[in-house]
Amino acid sequence: MRKFAVLVLILTLALFSAACSSDNAGTSEKTKKASGKKEITIAIDQNFITLDPHNAGDTVSIFGIRSMYEGLIGFDKDMNVVPALAESYDVSKDGLTYTFKLRQGVKFHDGEPFNAQAVKANFDRVMDDANNLSAKRSWKYVDSMEVLGDYEVAFKLKEPFSAMINKFGMVPMISPKAIEKGTKYIEANPVGTGTFKFVEWKQGKTLEVEKYADYWGGDQTNVEKVKFSPVPENGSRVAMLKTGEADFVYPMPQQNVKQFKNSKDVTIEESPSTIVRYVSINTFMDQYKDLKVRQAMNLAVNKDAYIKVVKDGYGHVLDSTMAPETQYYAKQKAYEFDFKKAKELLKEAGYENGFKAEIWGNTSSESVKGMEFIKQQLAQIGINVTIKSMEEGTLSDEIYTPAKPEDAKVQMWYVSWSPSSGDADGATRGLFSSEYFPPNGANTAYYNNDKVTNWIKEANASADPKVQEKIYHDIQRTVYQDAPWIFLASDINLAGHSNNLEGVYVAPDGAINISKAQLK
Repeated sequence: MRKFAVLVLILTLALFSAACSSDNAGTSEKTKKASGKKEITIAIDQNFITLDPHNAGDTVSIFGIRSMYEGLIGFDKDMNVVPALAESYDVSKDGLTYTFKLRQGVKFHDGEPFNAQAVKANFDRVMDDANNLSAKRSWKYVDSMEVLGDYEVAFKLKEPFSAMINKFGMVPMISPKAIEKGTKYIEANPVGTGTFKFVEWKQGKTLEVEKYADYWGGDQTNVEKVKFSPVPENGSRVAMLKTGEADFVYPMPQQNVKQFKNSKDVTIEESPSTIVRYVSINTFMDQYKDLKVRQAMNLAVNKDAYIKVVKDGYGHVLDSTMAPETQYYAKQKAYEFDFKKAKELLKEAGYENGFKAEIWGNTSSESVKGMEFIKQQLAQIGINVTIKSMEEGTLSDEIYTPAKPEDAKVQMWYVSWSPSSGDADGATRGLFSSEYFPPNGANTAYYNNDKVTNWIKEANASADPKVQEKIYHDIQRTVYQDAPWIFLASDINLAGHSNNLEGVYVAPDGAINISKAQLK
């Protein structure tokens, strides 16, 4: 009895100590804000891979970069094109010349002036083959650039490209002085023109930015410092929001939304999304070359159950290659769950007893849960899946390093995609053109259909929206039938924030915008 009493006392003291520690964590955060310091913390689910604005492809790196950099044009809350470092632009009748009048009085964070020569320095860096930068894909159709004056430039295209204006928003402007110092300097010392400027990046831990006092757009925000914290574990992000350790959380775990329903301190925001969830299937590998195998995999995965189990009901069955919010979306007949038909197709393909497979994904809670769901579903038709989770940077290296399809080790990749440029081309070309196998693009299914590749070129060359729409509808129908992915769901963006924070939002492409953050 005596030992039991002592044990109870020890447990009671431990619980009391833990409660005090938790309270103190929240209190210290509240104390920090009460002291008058306008600082916020944003908890996200993945690490930043790079801060080089000309070499970023993942959404997390892109929104980290956008907090410090701007392009000639930008995007509003609904992904519409808006002026940024260029106050206006004009497109020639033949669609081959884009002329920009640049904003005057803009300074980079290092004090360098933004002008036509700065644009030229960025153009030269992006277009230099030796640099091998991903931004060159956005300017693939640009043939040359001409400085027309101190604040006027013109880009000449090799051929008309219907999505070109959106692509100018995908190439942020770097200080010419930083460009002179080279790529390694740029990766570690971002220098842009944005509302916030770089402070520090501890890879895998935090990215800190602070308000840029000389921002050309005036006083856009009253927040002095923003800290981005990668927190892959869902429960930890939610706990940070509860205690006040985080002011904004994205993505907000779907299963935790209900507990904030009546909260006086936290608001949950739902918004439309262009993000699609899928599993890319390496069609170059023997077991995935047969269309019947890929269709069987689609039929074996219950998409409604996926949305219920993995997304807690927040999502829509992915019934095309792109989300409904994306330009030229066309609904297809979705693959309905039918594991008997799936088993028949596998048998016809010569895999009556199934086969062993591997799926890759990042370490976020949702990705792990999603991969476990796929593993369970495919097991019904005899496909024995091994899950391999990797930190985002390592995963990216594994996916995009192989120089040839035959060198690729990835079989299936549980992943998401959103067109950051907001157009149909961004949801199509890099994913399904045979010219964009890794490392040149994100066609990680190694999908190779000459008809689709040529259609993509035709759509980009046309200036007629009706022609573009028809072509993109043909592309979606063909790719969906060819099943280079397991088509899962399109997202509903969910974010949580403290009620004393306004102006921070998640765009349809999943990028967090902090440019007009306000603390009450």
